[in-house]
Amino acid sequence: MPADPPAHGFGETPLRRAADPSRGAAPGPKARGSGTSAVEVRRSQRRRRTVSAYREGDRTVVLIPARMSEAEEQRWVTVMLDKLAAQESKRMLGDSELAERAGRLSDQFLGGRARPASVRWVTNQNTRWGSCTPAEGSIRLSHRLQGMPEYVVDYVLLHELAHLLVPGHGPSFWSLLESYPRTERARGYLEGVVAAERLPHLPPARPE
Repeated sequence: MPADPPAHGFGETPLRRAADPSRGAAPGPKARGSGTSAVEVRRSQRRRRTVSAYREGDRTVVLIPARMSEAEEQRWVTVMLDKLAAQESKRMLGDSELAERAGRLSDQFLGGRARPASVRWVTNQNTRWGSCTPAEGSIRLSHRLQGMPEYVVDYVLLHELAHLLVPGHGPSFWSLLESYPRTERARGYLEGVVAAERLPHLPPARPE
């Protein structure tokens, strides 16, 4: 980032979904309901450190390492379902729509007190999801967020809006985000993205 007025932001890099549908899947997959479609979790002894998911008819198949705990399984199913939904959504917000969205979020969760001078997508933020320069009233979101679930984009946008009111990350800052109902889910999604990005990814396997 250029050395202008101090900016505040967070985040790292996006999730790359491994394309390894079902090779080496362990027998006895676990099925569960998820809204209107079923989710089938397949554990694989051959799969060591990657997680992937794909649609198969009216169900979603999530492939995970056999050693993964039940808690890790639940977290990764949520992450991968969100990732698939985001990839299937074709609509992306433009800068003007992003600014309008920021206004609505400010009105709904911050009492309309955060009024940015500009809100825009940028392509030069590869180590954080968003940034804010309070002195200029400017907010920038990484283009890597485009295509992620809307509640995740809203959370990052609201995070940066809060920085217009409180520059740091102290208790008064986090209290501003308490009213957003999907804060923990959005943070979990982004943490899952970062964790997956740090895993070594195996070459894609041909579907069986």
